[in-house]
Amino acid sequence: MPAVLREGPYRFFFYSGDGDEPQHVHVMRDERVAKFWLDPVRMQRSGGMRPLEVRRVQRIIEANRSRLMDAWDDYFND
Repeated sequence: MPAVLREGPYRFFFYSGDGDEPQHVHVMRDERVAKFWLDPVRMQRSGGMRPLEVRRVQRIIEANRSRLMDAWDDYFND
């Protein structure tokens, strides 16, 4: 599970078996794990995060979208 970004209490990563799905990122905080598609950025699964936190995480993803998509391509296309 390569971590591609850490911001505040959030760890952004993907699973090694995710390569056959569209680009997305998992976001972990404590025991909760949400999943967001990257193109366009939208939540796929909240993982128990509250709506305010989901919006906060979505803003972080939107601000780092290019970086996350590049990390996806580097990991899954090598």
